[in-house]
Amino acid sequence: MATAPQQAADTAPPTPAALIERARAMIPTLKARARQTTLGGNVPAETVAEMQDAGFFRILQPKRWGGYEMHPNVFFEVQKALAEGCMSTGWIYGVLGCHPYELALFHDEAQREVWGDKDDMLVSSTYQPVGKVEKVEGGFYLSGRWGFSSGSTHCGWVLLGALNFDTDGGPPDMRTFLLPRGDYQVIEGTWDVFGLQGTGSFDILVERVFVPEHRTHRASDGFACTNPGQAENDGPLYRLPWAQIFVRSVSTAAFGGARAAVNAAMEIMQGRISTNTGKASKADPLLHGAIAKAHAQILEMELTHQTTFDRLMAKSESGEPITLEERALYAYQSSTVVRRLAELVDGMVQLLGGRAIYMSSAIIQPWLDLNAARAHVANDPGNRVTDVVMTQLGEPPAFTFM
Repeated sequence: MATAPQQAADTAPPTPAALIERARAMIPTLKARARQTTLGGNVPAETVAEMQDAGFFRILQPKRWGGYEMHPNVFFEVQKALAEGCMSTGWIYGVLGCHPYELALFHDEAQREVWGDKDDMLVSSTYQPVGKVEKVEGGFYLSGRWGFSSGSTHCGWVLLGALNFDTDGGPPDMRTFLLPRGDYQVIEGTWDVFGLQGTGSFDILVERVFVPEHRTHRASDGFACTNPGQAENDGPLYRLPWAQIFVRSVSTAAFGGARAAVNAAMEIMQGRISTNTGKASKADPLLHGAIAKAHAQILEMELTHQTTFDRLMAKSESGEPITLEERALYAYQSSTVVRRLAELVDGMVQLLGGRAIYMSSAIIQPWLDLNAARAHVANDPGNRVTDVVMTQLGEPPAFTFM
């Protein structure tokens, strides 16, 4: 059985600043490939390879498996920069890049199977609890078809959500099942959408395959922060609630998309003169107000995001418990980001006239992407409001993925 590789003593990982700078340096390239990414319905393999070479997928990976085990804010800063170049690319980075974190929570045997021979293996996911689970000795049989597996064609493993109802009369047991590429099919051609077209979020088909117990992760363990992988991966990073990482991984690309939209609005504004009124957009106070509002509120939401993870990590490092009230609030704040940013960008698009509505306009793809990102269940504030209120009253949350 493969053993965990130890990073060579003379091979220092890149600094957080170097990783963020590498991501920002990719923005022009990603912009140049954005149309190809959208039309092709998938992020190009060369882009994924460049992100791997840059070390981006190692940011949340354990050091014992060649990762950098860095502060989550490093991961999210890289994601924002990539999404500024191409939101589909930033989206799949967020999803695939957070999976090393969840894999670190699995039993060590599962980590060895994925990373033992290839420590840069990529893993996709779809957590829809739609699979059929049959409990048997030593594990489970899993069957079903799942949608929305972003970046799946670039990956050798997949994480699939399903409910185990065989719990001796107890409530259903929500689990994530980890499968190798030979045990599932990626059904290409199933992703035909108006935004985030380049994420390649294809369907996954599983036809009754055996999944051993050690390749499952219970949602209750993620909620309680009592994951089997913490025995080996015992740093403060892996003591955070898993859901706090995941929900931000599907809202943070929106910051990059919104920033690209602001930049596009500024560019259109500077050269646009209405052919009907003869008025220059550069002198339009309403457009100025929409751009200023977007710029300011993006920064405000980013500051909240950064402060949240600074606080979470400080508590984890000190051993101070993270309260349910905090977790509910942070998950709610994350759920509002995409909708707020989509509204801000919509406010700019409305004031940019006919030039902005062409598909060749630099503001339209971010606008479409942001509106598509609203559909993710984690980006729906309606799922979170009750928990914010009830935890303030000292009552248990209804939605435990937080």
